[in-house]
Parts: sequence; C-alpha cells; structure tokens
Amino acid sequence: MNNIIVLATNNKNKVREFKELLKDSPIEIKCLQDYGPLPEAVEDGETFDDNAYKKSSHYARVLGIPCLADDSGLVVDALDGRPGVYSARYAGENVTDRENCDKLLEEMKDQKKRSAHFMCVLSLATPGGPALTWEGRCDGEITEERRGESGFGYDPVFFYPDFDKTFAEVPMDQKSEVSHRGRAMADFAAEIDKVMVWLKLRMSELKPEKPDHKEFEHNDWSKERMV
Repeated sequence: MNNIIVLATNNKNKVREFKELLKDSPIEIKCLQDYGPLPEAVEDGETFDDNAYKKSSHYARVLGIPCLADDSGLVVDALDGRPGVYSARYAGENVTDRENCDKLLEEMKDQKKRSAHFMCVLSLATPGGPALTWEGRCDGEITEERRGESGFGYDPVFFYPDFDKTFAEVPMDQKSEVSHRGRAMADFAAEIDKVMVWLKLRMSELKPEKPDHKEFEHNDWSKERMV
C-alpha cells in the first residue's frame, strides 16, 4: 500500500491548508481534481459527522483508495445553531462567500448575543466502509461587519478573542493553529503512525483470497465434452 490519501474536495483553499498541516507526515495528499470527473457524493446528513462520512465513504468506494473528508460549518447560538450543516449554501445554491456572510450579518443585525463556534468533523474512510473520525471546535463571536481580506468562508465575520481579530485579519498559518479544522487535523497528524497501521490492515482486508484450484482437479481440460 502506498501513502496516498485523497482529500474529498475541490476547494483549493482546503487543499492548501491540509497540505500545510501534513507537510511533515509521510502521507501524500491528493484531491478529487487529480482524478478527473467523478460522481458527486450526496450530502444530505443532519449532522457534520453524517456528511463527513457520506463524502469520505462515497469517494473511497469510487476510487478504491482511502479518502479523507471534512464537513464543517458555523454554529451561531442566537440563530439556534444556524447556518450549521448548511453553512456553504446558507444564502442559496452556488452562492459566494460574500453572499453567505451578508445573509448572516443581516440576520444578526439586532442580536446582542453574538457567540458562535466553528465545528469540523474529519472522516477517513476505506473502500470497504470502516472509518475513523476526529473533531475540532473553535469558539468566537460574530462581528457587525466584514473585516479582513484573508481566509475564506465566514472568516471575515468570525472574531477570535485571543487574536483580537477576525480570522480574515490573520495569516493562514496563524489561523490554522487554532481553527476548528486545524485542531481536527492536528489530532489526525498526531496519530498518523497509528492511522497508517489501521489503513494497512483495512486495505488488506479488501484483497480477494487466492483461489483454491483443487476443486477443478477432476476436470480434464484437454478434452471437449458434449452436453
């Protein structure tokens, strides 16, 4: 078995962030774009855990190699947990990050309680189905306007108290040290040796047993038989 794990995303920002976090590991990260057009996974789960596993297991089966997927989003207390699993499409299908942020800021316009947290669940699945999961969480507050030009998603409206800045106002490497995805990936990276052993065992289970030809010994293949 080689050390390739496919990151189940086409998001270049996520790919860059994952590669940076795993740069000292023996794993070679690839993404879906490295394999051309693939049938898309259906993300209709009710939790981050559900969707992460749906993606990782789907692409692991399609490609026949281990796949790592994450599902993450913003959970706002004053909005009863929204946008949650709908974070990427909160303002509608195929919308921009700015449109999602604008909708969130509009809904939070008159809210005094602005606490929120980012949540991330990582799922590493094998083609046979078994998977491992890791979780990461980062607490902060929703600002009253966008601040900063770095990052992506809801970073411009997520204020992190320890930095006294939004995630979009700090460099990517600084954000990754404390972000929900960064924390989940740090736990993943810390267990990389155990993960590789687990993957080797799970992948070996997929190999078919060597066929036993003894059951055919009674046949005389040198003669044609009439039926």
